[in-house]
Amino acid sequence: MTPTDLKSARAPDVHATEARGLDVLRDPMLNRGTGFTEEERDELGLRGLLPPHVLSQDEQADRVLQNLRKLPEPLDKFVALNALHDRNEALFFRVLCDHIDEMQPLVYTPTVGLACQKFGQVFQRPRGMFIGANDRGQIAKMLRNWPYQAGIIVVTDGERILGLGDLGANGMGIPVGKLSLYAACAGVHPRLCLPITLDVGTNNGALLDDPFYIGLRQRRITGAAYDELIEEFITAAQEVFPGVLIQFEDFANHNAFRLLKKYRDRACTFNDDIQGTAAVALAGIFSALRITGGKLADQRILFFGAGEAASGIADLIASAIAAQGLSEEDARTRCWLFDSRGLVVKSRTDLAEHKLAYAHEHAKIGDFLTAVKTLKPTAIIGVAAVGGTFTREVLEEMARINPQPIVFALSNPTSQAECTAEEAYRWTKGKALFACGSPFDPVTLNGQTFVPRQGNNSYIFPGVGLGVIASRASRVTDGMFMTAAHTLAHLVSESDLAQGSLYPALPRIREVSANIAAAIADTAYKQGLAGKPKPKSVMDDVQSQMYDPHY
Repeated sequence: MTPTDLKSARAPDVHATEARGLDVLRDPMLNRGTGFTEEERDELGLRGLLPPHVLSQDEQADRVLQNLRKLPEPLDKFVALNALHDRNEALFFRVLCDHIDEMQPLVYTPTVGLACQKFGQVFQRPRGMFIGANDRGQIAKMLRNWPYQAGIIVVTDGERILGLGDLGANGMGIPVGKLSLYAACAGVHPRLCLPITLDVGTNNGALLDDPFYIGLRQRRITGAAYDELIEEFITAAQEVFPGVLIQFEDFANHNAFRLLKKYRDRACTFNDDIQGTAAVALAGIFSALRITGGKLADQRILFFGAGEAASGIADLIASAIAAQGLSEEDARTRCWLFDSRGLVVKSRTDLAEHKLAYAHEHAKIGDFLTAVKTLKPTAIIGVAAVGGTFTREVLEEMARINPQPIVFALSNPTSQAECTAEEAYRWTKGKALFACGSPFDPVTLNGQTFVPRQGNNSYIFPGVGLGVIASRASRVTDGMFMTAAHTLAHLVSESDLAQGSLYPALPRIREVSANIAAAIADTAYKQGLAGKPKPKSVMDDVQSQMYDPHY
């Protein structure tokens, strides 16, 4: 199957395979377990290889859910779902799609963070591809070992996994989890999805001493050796999988920005930590302004953090403000960064290149509370993965200077969240317009129930990927992420806003992704980036390509 012949047939297409008997049962894309009908058992040589009773997919899904819900810990559930993914993909995605609220935190954040930390201990079966620093010169040959025509690659080098740091090859859980969400949330066919880990070593001493660590037992390669490996990989991926979309994931700041800059005009690629995070955050701000009635150009936004996420969000916000008539320079003055050494200001001499655009004229400030009191921001956005930094004093000050302060605690996993939903609402006396990076339960305060929703990239990247694939776009542009942000914000209902929810309900995610994909594809057609003629109905074309796991 290739991106150009992708159909909406229910999965798996067991009638189109030449496989028979145990080969069918051992292929997770073909296997239906006890769901094979009597006719299929005869056709595929399965008679006697399965228990005699046929269980429908509905019945199988019920059994999975009953067993899953009996497990005591999220990591146990992650392992069980991973095992299901390895033996019956259609059933895995059926459960994931139909119970996305319950399952997404298990297959992705926050549970995937713990799973990556313990990846060697829970490892059962390889998924995706591992390309090592010792594989130089043969990457194209290795990629041809992949049995399908990839349409999208999510690649990591494991150096900055969520807020957990360098996890080396154990970071494979992230590309696998992301691509599961591409399939579940946007219907990108699993056969088009290829997770890749570039194992360039790790500087995590605990992993190097761990007898169960699955990666190379060496420190990270850097400099020319690192760059040459990346170059070979990008070149090989484009050669073996023409038109493939490559998503950079969880690269450290010192590589993320420069790799995106280097390859964005040479390949169909984007960095979700920079651009996807930016789009989902901007969408949340658009939603918050529907409640406050304020204008984007009148906001002052203070970021706790100055890395990929903060810079990406600030860039997109500044672009949105500039689109309203301000100069780019004036637009950037609405955004302030606060890093590990304090407020980012012009007089500092220790600033990385990506921070310079937001280094404004101001006295140095060393603590965040003082920065809030001095700058009087309308919004604070936490993306530094330092838990608990939105203290009671910070939140009370935000409520004092704003009728409805915007508070986004976007770091994940949960242990790294800047504050909890309960803290945000309680310490602002219910004034906060809150979004989070990890899931939190509804909060009832003074008779009002607030329903916080995650500012999760899964609202953005699956739809972007589907739109790129559907239109065969040759590039991913910043304008596409602006379009995605506007589209997502428009899908937030008045009833959502009334309960403090700045994003749509997660069970609507396939609807959301289809709308974003259609908007992305339409942008590709308008910008001359599409690889096929514009169809009569872009939405119909997008929906016709969405994978359906039900059979």
